[in-house]
Amino acid sequence: CRNNCLNHKTNPQMAWYEELPKIELHVHLEGAIPHQALFNLINKYGGDPSIRDVSSLTKRFEYKDFPQFIETWEWKNQFLREYEDFTHIAEFIARDMADQNIHYAVMFFSPSLFFIHGLEVQELAVAVRKGLSRVTEIEIALIADLVRDYGPESELATLKKLNEVKDYNIVGIGIGGSEHQYPPEPFKLLYHEARSMGFYTNAHAGEASGTKSVWGAINQLCVDRIGHGTRIHEDPGLMEHIAENEIPLELCPVSNVRTGAVKSITEHPIRKYFEQGLIISINTDDPKMFNTSLAEEYRILEESCRFSKQDICQIILLGIRSSWLSEDKKKVLVKKIEQETSWKSIMS
Repeated sequence: CRNNCLNHKTNPQMAWYEELPKIELHVHLEGAIPHQALFNLINKYGGDPSIRDVSSLTKRFEYKDFPQFIETWEWKNQFLREYEDFTHIAEFIARDMADQNIHYAVMFFSPSLFFIHGLEVQELAVAVRKGLSRVTEIEIALIADLVRDYGPESELATLKKLNEVKDYNIVGIGIGGSEHQYPPEPFKLLYHEARSMGFYTNAHAGEASGTKSVWGAINQLCVDRIGHGTRIHEDPGLMEHIAENEIPLELCPVSNVRTGAVKSITEHPIRKYFEQGLIISINTDDPKMFNTSLAEEYRILEESCRFSKQDICQIILLGIRSSWLSEDKKKVLVKKIEQETSWKSIMS
């Protein structure tokens, strides 16, 4: 199922999924770069002997295992060296998302990863927003993905710099990185500071580590949303707590299969979460590195996880509900998507 579920090229029924109005709450800027945009940067910096064209670049994103994925992620980042590079990829990403009929997205970006190139947090945020703003058909808010591996003191300094540019629609902060090596508890002060600055909060939890990581994110970091959470079902008490407190989960099914967080798409707990009434959204995480899209994620849910098209529409509404938009903007967005033909064909 793993390989077949992730290949839609011969499936004639993709049109509805592609035309459906969408939102996304968990996607990483650095993992969503269209291959043509990255190919442009590779050539800008002298090329790579193994990358002759966009097709060979696409093959570069096929992995034998998770360590190879990490190696490829780091290889890719070497071509993001100047502020204009981020403007370039941001514009390409926004256009790609608008072409997918994504109406609203919250996108992670990781400023700390690029200190090695001498890039400052504030100017990097401005550069990303400059590119996103060139595509007016979609609204993309930003969330800073702080890196666990760098420690709370270092990332607290990053947070303070982010606060200076939060008017560039930077709505929140989160922590990614090596969850299995760096638990959430040491970041308690950082999250307190972020909330005092007016940021919403997220944490990657229950992906590379177990339920203890999720409890820590909830009890110590007081997060507004949980990213991934694939291990939550292992603790019925945690499931009950999340349901009772309406803590939203940003689920990334294809990503979880590709990284080995779950063995196969049919073993993903998403159906269990939905049946238990948890507030969930469907997301792509790193779509251009995992050869996925929201349309593909939806197709897989219906064909392999017993979701109906009506269920998929309901999940999109849950995503809007758990977004950090104002209540007025949520109502406007719901009204807008309910007018689209693909939506009416199922929900009328």
